[in-house]
Amino acid sequence: MGNPLIPKAETIVIRKITELAEMRELESVQKEVWGVEDIDVLPALALRPQVDVGAILIGAFKGREIVGFVYGYPGIDEGETIIHSDMLAVKPKFRRFGLGYLMKLAQRDKALEQNIDCITWTFDPLQLRNANLNFGRLGVISNRYLVDYYGQTSSFLHSFGTDRLWVKWLIKSDKVRDRIQRDVRTSTGSNELADTPTLVWVGKDEQPLMNEVDYTAGKLLIEIPGDINKLVSRNDRSAMRWREATREAFREAMSAGYVVEDFFVVEKESRTVGVYLLELR
Repeated sequence: MGNPLIPKAETIVIRKITELAEMRELESVQKEVWGVEDIDVLPALALRPQVDVGAILIGAFKGREIVGFVYGYPGIDEGETIIHSDMLAVKPKFRRFGLGYLMKLAQRDKALEQNIDCITWTFDPLQLRNANLNFGRLGVISNRYLVDYYGQTSSFLHSFGTDRLWVKWLIKSDKVRDRIQRDVRTSTGSNELADTPTLVWVGKDEQPLMNEVDYTAGKLLIEIPGDINKLVSRNDRSAMRWREATREAFREAMSAGYVVEDFFVVEKESRTVGVYLLELR
């Protein structure tokens, strides 16, 4: 039975990448997806030995063309053996097929075969689609905010800094299994969040508005705009204002003991808005 996310006209196969020639193709995929120069590309000659010692490298193939890939390597985080998923890329014209989600499931399967309980990665918390995939569909959590993690790079995506959330995907947990098996949330629905204190919210002009809250509430919210890349394209300070506002909110909340538990995409005043749910632990 074919996956409903992939049209019948498209035959896309997800499998491990083991051949050096395929690893070399990933160099051009990185350039296409992230717009990076050669200096910021992870080369095939670095991938080859890492795969031989436990790294997980999975590609999405349309015929012989690699249209996406996910890459993670073994590591130690807080004393636990993990896979750190360093890269996930899908070529722009193939993003409507849900390949990122399917490749993460394949990565989970391979990690389970290695008796790994946890996969970690970082992502830009202002990117709504990535936040929804990570928290909404995969069920990750986060209690770590990293300021300007990658510094300056040649990628157009990094023009307003490289702050990241460090997420943990507890791949054997009931929460994760439930999200994957039923592809639904088991946590609070977005319609039940109306009375939850909000640290940052999206103003009518898409500028961030901040609120002082008492860090004893059981739950807090942080909103982000529906399309941060559109704000970046305006070439004004809007994106940087969002970076500064959410950086302060996440860091203060985490310092007070909050963990990012979920993410929702909601319609607010005829606009799409992303909402992070943080819970006090």
